[in-house]
Amino acid sequence: MSNPDELLRIEGIRKTFPGVVALDGVDFDLRRGEVHVLLGENGAGKSTLIKMLSGAYTPDAGRILAGGEEVRIQGAQDSERLGIATIYQEFNLVPDLTVAENLFLGRQPRRFGVIDRKRMEADAEVLLARVGVNVSPRARVRELGIARLQMVEIAKALSLDARVLIMDEPTAVLTSEEVEKLFAIVRTLREDGVGIVFITHHLEEIAALGDRVTVLRDGRSVGQVPASTPEDELVRLMVGRSIEQQYPRERAGRGAALLSVEGLTRDGVFHDVSFEVHAGEVVGIAGLVGAGRTEVVRAVFGADPYDKGAVKVGGSSLPKYDVNAAMTAGIGLIPEDRKGQGLVLDASVEENLGLVTLRSATRAGLVDLKGQREAAERIAGQLGVRMAGLGQQVRTLSGGNQQKVVIGKWLLADTKVLILDEPTRGIDVGAKVEIYQLVNELTAAGAAVLMISSDLPEVLGMSDRVLVMAQGRIAGELSADEASQDAVMALAVSTPTTTSTSTTTTGTEASRGH
Repeated sequence: MSNPDELLRIEGIRKTFPGVVALDGVDFDLRRGEVHVLLGENGAGKSTLIKMLSGAYTPDAGRILAGGEEVRIQGAQDSERLGIATIYQEFNLVPDLTVAENLFLGRQPRRFGVIDRKRMEADAEVLLARVGVNVSPRARVRELGIARLQMVEIAKALSLDARVLIMDEPTAVLTSEEVEKLFAIVRTLREDGVGIVFITHHLEEIAALGDRVTVLRDGRSVGQVPASTPEDELVRLMVGRSIEQQYPRERAGRGAALLSVEGLTRDGVFHDVSFEVHAGEVVGIAGLVGAGRTEVVRAVFGADPYDKGAVKVGGSSLPKYDVNAAMTAGIGLIPEDRKGQGLVLDASVEENLGLVTLRSATRAGLVDLKGQREAAERIAGQLGVRMAGLGQQVRTLSGGNQQKVVIGKWLLADTKVLILDEPTRGIDVGAKVEIYQLVNELTAAGAAVLMISSDLPEVLGMSDRVLVMAQGRIAGELSADEASQDAVMALAVSTPTTTSTSTTTTGTEASRGH
C-alpha cells in the first residue's frame, strides 16, 4: 500500500553511458512537505538522477513512481505535467529575452490571441518579489549578474506551481543575505506541502534546512540518514573515508612580487585598486557580490578594459585589454563561469587541456598532436580526472571534473600567476581538498595564486593574506593571523576611503562560516 504523503519513489534505477555506469540500482523517495537532501561527490550520480526526473534522460532499468503510480518521463513536458520543476546549477535562461519573457517562456498570458505583456510583467513582479530580488521584469537577462540570474531561475520554477521542486546547488552563487531569503522561501514551500529535492555541497546547510539525506557514491545509494547527522559522518558516507583537514594550506616561503597592480581604475566599476602577489603565496580577495572582485581580475587578465593604472608581471608592464599578452607573461585565469568562459563544451578533454598550449605546440602550421596527447594524459592523471578517456566530450563530465580540466590547461602552460575565481563553486568536499593540494603544489613550485571566493572559510583557510573589497575599492588588507570572519565582513560592508588601508576590524559574522 502506497504512502499518501509520498510524492515520488525511485526504485533500482540504472543508467549507463559509453564506458561509464552513472547510476547502479539507486533508490530514493520524496514525501509531501519535506526537504530531502541528495548528497554526494561530483560524479556520484546526482545530476544524472535529477535529469531523469526532469526528462533529459530515461533509465536503462528500474522504475519511477509518482503518487504511487508508475510513470514514464520521456521529456520536459512529461516532467512538468507531473508537477516536477528543476532549478539547474547551470542557468537555463535565454540571454536576449527579458526577465518576464524568461519566466513565462512558452506559457505567456494572452489576450485576444496576442501576448498580454502588461499582465505578464505584473505577474513577473509578484514572482520576483516572492524571491526577494530587486530587478525589473523588463531587464534583459544578459544584463544581470550571476546571483540575480540564480534568483530568476528560482522565480521561474515557482511560476510552475510545482508539487516537486528540485534545486541543484541553488545557494552556490548567493550572498549570506540571499541564502537566508532562499531558505525562507523553501520553508514556506515545505509548509505548503511541496516536496523539495535539495542538492548542496555546503554541509552546514543540511541541518539548517533538511529533513532527510540520501547519500550517493559511485552511482549507488549508500545510505539514508537524518539531516541532523554530524558532518564528519556525512563526509565519510560521501567519500568512503574521513577527511581530517578541510583546508590543507602548506605555506611556502614568500619570494619576489610576480604580479603588481597599481591604481587600477574603471569608471563606475572599481577605483584605485593596488596590490601585489608574491611567488609562493596565496592572496585571497573577499567581499560581497557586486564589490568588483571579478571585474578587477578580468581587467588584470586583459579580458576587460580599464581607464587608469598598470598591471605588471615580474616588473614588466602589460598592455591594456590584451589577453594574449597576459598569457604570454604567464598569467592564467580560471573564471567563475567555467562552462561559459573556461571550456569548449563540445570539444574533448584532450582538446580542452591543449587550448592554452596549442600555439606553442604548432610548428610551420602543424600541431604536435603526439606531444599534446602525452601532456594531456599526464595532467589528467595528475589531477585524477574521472573520465571514459581523453576523447570524452567535456560537456558530459561532472562539475568537479570539468573544473579540473580548466585548471589542467593552465598547469600545462607553466603559469606563473594563476587567478582562481570561485575555484570550488559547486564542487564536493573531496574534490575541493584535491584542488587545495594543487594550489599548495603551485606555490611550493614558486607560482603566485590570486583567489576570489564567496566561501569565507575557504578564503581564511587557504590565504596567506586577504584583501577585502567593498564598493569597487580595497577596503583593507589582513594577514592570515589577523583575518577572521568578523574582521573580513566588517570591511566588506564598510564604506572605503579613497586610499587602501590595512586594517583589522570586527563586525558581523559571515553566513558561510556559521
